[in-house]
Amino acid sequence: MEKISEGTLAIALLALIQGVLASGAVEVQPSINPAEVGDSVTLSLSPSTTLRSGSWAVGASLILTWLGDQQAVFPSYSGRASVNVLTGALTLNSVTVADSGVYVVQSSEPQLRANASITVLEPISNVTLRTNQTNLMEFKSSAVVTCSVSSGSSLSFLWMNGSSEVKASDRVQLTDENSTLTIVNVTRYDQGPFSCRVFNLVSNGTSDPVNFTISYGPDNMALTVNGQNTTSFPIGSNLTVFCSAQSSPPALLQWAFRGELVNTTGPLLELFRVGKDRSGPYSCLAFNKHTNMNSNITTHIMITEPLSGSEQQAVNVMLLPLLLLVEFLILLPGKL
Repeated sequence: MEKISEGTLAIALLALIQGVLASGAVEVQPSINPAEVGDSVTLSLSPSTTLRSGSWAVGASLILTWLGDQQAVFPSYSGRASVNVLTGALTLNSVTVADSGVYVVQSSEPQLRANASITVLEPISNVTLRTNQTNLMEFKSSAVVTCSVSSGSSLSFLWMNGSSEVKASDRVQLTDENSTLTIVNVTRYDQGPFSCRVFNLVSNGTSDPVNFTISYGPDNMALTVNGQNTTSFPIGSNLTVFCSAQSSPPALLQWAFRGELVNTTGPLLELFRVGKDRSGPYSCLAFNKHTNMNSNITTHIMITEPLSGSEQQAVNVMLLPLLLLVEFLILLPGKL
């Protein structure tokens, strides 16, 4: 009776083990996932299990079968696939992108079925940019840049403007799975450098940058006289009038006095020992031959005679009451 009980217990235990295995307690664990093209990948069973026979398949395609220490590899995997006849572990050598899929192992001794997915990715190489044109006009042109690779699979794209990420907006479009960047109605701030970063789970690469030449202006003009904000100077002064304009390419600058052009071009107008006849409006005219736009700015310069001694004394007398009033107002709070 005791032997019968032990045998019954052994049979029940074996059935329990087989039931656990069949229920999915055994898992398939890839040695690498995702894998890179050319890698070797081993699919092992966990926990380790002794299998007397079984088969491996991916999708509907059989890879190999084994019985005892004998294995048969199907022709499409000849030389690349092998199985450990004790543990059932499958090894695939020189994997390709086509080897991605769900791998299923089945065995009848003991009875089990388990699976795992592996992904094989091609590494990225030679990231390059292609653009429609690099010479653009502000508010009138659109920039289109396409990012491509010589090799690589399951690609993700990230665009950079210098060290800042480029994101989609009203003027910025990212299309073709983010591989194409379009900037509509470019501005002077869209010059770049733009670069493209491409990555997948096994590799990454960055393109060389591309810059745009954007013609704009002239605008935001400014005039200064002797580097000062004042425009009133005494007779006999030497004056340097400086004109600036935001423009690309640099604007052509021409000067005018009282509406008449003078024989001076460039950002500086120099006047020496000026007399009262040099009082009046001075204009700087800017023209950009690329944008065919122009702009101008005018300042009024007053040339005055220095005050005589009696005039200066009269001014001082007039200012004295004002100065006393200011001093009184300053001291008043302290007396209260």
